[in-house]
Amino acid sequence: MEMKVRLPMGIESFKEIRRQQFYYVDKTGLIRELLENWGKVNLFTRPRRFGKTLNMSMLKYFFETGSESTLFDGLEISKDKQLCEKYMGKFPVISVTLKGATGRTFDEAKSMLRRIVGREAQRFQFLMQSDKLSEMEHQQYRALINVNEMGIFTMGDEILKDSLLTLSQLLKKHYGQEVVMLIDEYDVPLDKAYQSGYYDDMVDLIKSLFGNAFKTNDSLYFAVLTGCLRISKESIFTGLNNFNVYTVKDVQYNEYFGFTDAEVRQMLEYYGFMDRYNDIKEWYDGYHFGTFDIYCPWDVVSYCHALKMHPEVTPQNYWVNTSSNDIIRRFVSMANTTTRDEIELLIDGGSVNKMIRQELTYRDLDSNIDNLWSILFTTGYLTQRGFQTGDMTELVIPNREIRWIFVQQIRECFQEESVKDIEKLESFCRAFEANDAAAVEKGFNDYLWNTISICDMGVRKTMKENFYHGILLGLLAHMDGWLVKSNAESGEGYSDISIEIRQRDIGVVIEIKYAENGAFDAACQEALQQIRERSYESTLVEDGMRTIYRYGIACYRKRCRVVSEILEIKGN
Repeated sequence: MEMKVRLPMGIESFKEIRRQQFYYVDKTGLIRELLENWGKVNLFTRPRRFGKTLNMSMLKYFFETGSESTLFDGLEISKDKQLCEKYMGKFPVISVTLKGATGRTFDEAKSMLRRIVGREAQRFQFLMQSDKLSEMEHQQYRALINVNEMGIFTMGDEILKDSLLTLSQLLKKHYGQEVVMLIDEYDVPLDKAYQSGYYDDMVDLIKSLFGNAFKTNDSLYFAVLTGCLRISKESIFTGLNNFNVYTVKDVQYNEYFGFTDAEVRQMLEYYGFMDRYNDIKEWYDGYHFGTFDIYCPWDVVSYCHALKMHPEVTPQNYWVNTSSNDIIRRFVSMANTTTRDEIELLIDGGSVNKMIRQELTYRDLDSNIDNLWSILFTTGYLTQRGFQTGDMTELVIPNREIRWIFVQQIRECFQEESVKDIEKLESFCRAFEANDAAAVEKGFNDYLWNTISICDMGVRKTMKENFYHGILLGLLAHMDGWLVKSNAESGEGYSDISIEIRQRDIGVVIEIKYAENGAFDAACQEALQQIRERSYESTLVEDGMRTIYRYGIACYRKRCRVVSEILEIKGN
């Protein structure tokens, strides 16, 4: 068998993956499940980057008239000859993604919607000459695709609201066959509208667009929608009698979104990366959808691609870079004392029990922090532990990557609050310059008390130390005129933090240790010993610093201990 050396990095077209022989994790069983468990309109809600768009592309190329049947050769669905004979390539398909239906204003967003629908309608320009359509129907089609001299689609608001309905009716009349309709990222326009202040207008528009397309459309065979949130409370789907919603809490279809453990093992064996299995599981596994344990596919593919390029590369945060993580920042900023304790517990590997509301509206996001727990769950920042059917859901952080996002956002929010008191912050930093270990200890304890700690449960010691390292680095970085470096190479290793105060030729070396079980003194001495043995001050001396302060800082939960020693440099 020819080696498929390429991984589909960022490729969401099923046709391209199959034609170009990219590695493909077979999810075609979804087709059979949809047809056997019939629903006129089917909504799948999953976090971003869990394969929704690729699955929609797969559905398009299976059902659409004129598609290449060879794209499915060797895949699971091809074994069902009777089903393929009946359904493959037998339907006109309308396929749109609303991912780009955004704008700073409602008019801009409407313009993007016109473009999305208009470009999809342009795929069917044979309708212009179809002898199955009347002249009036030809005019209806032209209204969908007309553009002005600047290339902007000109359909009016009422035509836009009817556009999916109209296009499906025209296609059915031409083909004599009902239409399959695929709407990817259906909730993105609502999300962007909420952020930009035109939410009510967008709700009304989407309600009309979907209501006309799905409610009493005799030209529709069936429809599939995907998104992150279920927004039926907004009445977008009101009146649909055969409407199925499948969320991460449901047992159906969950093996088709994301990678199962068996699929990850197969991929790693295929590329010879099984020695990285434990790392991948720690970083990218941990999601529990229904009864399935699921990996984030974007992360697994991204890391395998990185390993092909550099076999020694360590796992990275890939999911975090695919879109904004403002929801975490909003959650942390709204946290009261009880919620902060719960966040600490989650970061430390524990769990919390919460009522999950899956039919929230965007209006609900900031009304109550309890709603944010539900949003964190549905968008993939939290997952359930085990399969649960009751009112309460046991929530956990799924993996190391998401834990890092929590810690990073907590740190950033904390630093924003800390810099508001400039006088206090400068006094704290000046204590390092004065070699006043007691003042440093008191000041850092005050700051730690007002943030979230990393405790002993379920988190590696290095991550705990990195957390405190990041907090201290953020505080020190606000001093003008100080050269503050993190993990700078010096001597025989990398010091946690080094500072050059050139106005006074003072250098500072800081090593941070996590004090297991509160053993502060031992941890402080270990930190100082490491500085001495590895000569972390050597670069500072080379740069002309004449007085060196070594600081050993031990942290445990929301407390710290600080010890210091002075090294006078003699000579020129």
